[in-house]
Amino acid sequence: MRSIFSKLLVWFFLTLAISFAGFFATSAYFAARSADPGGIMLAALHLQLEGAISAYQKGGQAALSGYLRRLDGLFPARHMLLDGVDRDLLTGHDRSEEVATARAGPKRLERPGGPVLIERATPDGRYRLLVAALPRFDPLAYLPYYAWIVLLIALMTYGFAHYLATPLRQLRQSVSRFGEGDLAQRTRSSRRDELGDLAREFNRMADRIQTLLTAERRLLQDVSHELRSPLSRLAFAVELARTSPDAEAAFTRVKKEVSRLSALVGELIEMTRAEGDPSTRQSEPFQIDELVTSVVEDCAFDAQQKGCHIECQCDKGLDFSGDRRLLRRAVENVLRNAIRYAPEGSLVSAEVHSSVNCRIVRIRDRGPGVPEGMLEQIFRPFFRVEDDRSRDSGGAGLGLSIAQRAVRLHLGEIKARNAGPGLEVEIRLPHDPNCIASRGSRDQPSNR
Repeated sequence: MRSIFSKLLVWFFLTLAISFAGFFATSAYFAARSADPGGIMLAALHLQLEGAISAYQKGGQAALSGYLRRLDGLFPARHMLLDGVDRDLLTGHDRSEEVATARAGPKRLERPGGPVLIERATPDGRYRLLVAALPRFDPLAYLPYYAWIVLLIALMTYGFAHYLATPLRQLRQSVSRFGEGDLAQRTRSSRRDELGDLAREFNRMADRIQTLLTAERRLLQDVSHELRSPLSRLAFAVELARTSPDAEAAFTRVKKEVSRLSALVGELIEMTRAEGDPSTRQSEPFQIDELVTSVVEDCAFDAQQKGCHIECQCDKGLDFSGDRRLLRRAVENVLRNAIRYAPEGSLVSAEVHSSVNCRIVRIRDRGPGVPEGMLEQIFRPFFRVEDDRSRDSGGAGLGLSIAQRAVRLHLGEIKARNAGPGLEVEIRLPHDPNCIASRGSRDQPSNR
């Protein structure tokens, strides 16, 4: 199969060949007409002959010389007046050989670089006008002079074909590598035409596919990794229910394991949907202080059950635009995580305020905190700080990971720091793209 590059070259060269063939045919046609001694040319020669004879008879050689010079200036030829024996009346030279050549006919007179000789005599033969005209235009004779034009057009054609075909080749290679599994493959095109638009559309499509496939693979890995233990415990609980004398307690255990498994699957699906399917996200304007206040009210009962108290300090009227559902889930996961590790009788604080171009949410507990080397890792899926912490007390380890992904989908960032005592998690949501880059000293978390 021919490439588009070769097709473009063939098309352009074929066009070039047809154009030059038409040029040569047209030039040859007009050249043949210009060399025709009949018609208007013969009439002009007759008038020139009469004028030359009249000048010679009235003024002699001086008048004839002036008249012939005027003719040479008006017509691209050399004019000579001969007598009855073919002798030049100005120079006295014998022109019989030129006359014989002229009588052979113009079509037999064509010699490369030589003139075309035409003669016209009076009826009585006393005078004869001999004209040495410029040779008839021969396109083939001038072909070497057109070689530079052909070369120039060929180079321009090659460059244009290369200009069109190169980005298509690069795009084909990128598509091929992407199809072979290199999901990071992208095109690098800065063109501002349709080919550049095509490359950028491919990049957007590749980003979308990579996100979906990555989310799917992560979900499969997470499910395969994390469902083993719940399924094993569930199988053990079912076996225990069959053999235990206390059937009610055994079935309660089975129900509890099923609930944990259902919650785990729900969190995995929620996390994957949020990151892998942008169409499920709905951006809308809302007050972020009202969102945090609502989450605090919903979590107040859990805090009372744990024996701690939530304190909320929110600046009012902090508008924001984003997916309200995802951000609520993020704040709720961080707050419930703080309640989970808050000591009995302690305070869990939630703050919301605004800085330059940012909306900032801080949630802090008064628990044991996290080792400094693990502050970044607590946002990884299924990560737990303590090796001996069970799923009964620590959950599935997905809450902070889901929060991080939800925040990142809004181009924000989430960080944790030890506040001494306790752990403080800060969520920064950009009300403006420069939010994350512009951190003022007044925006640093306070050591409460």
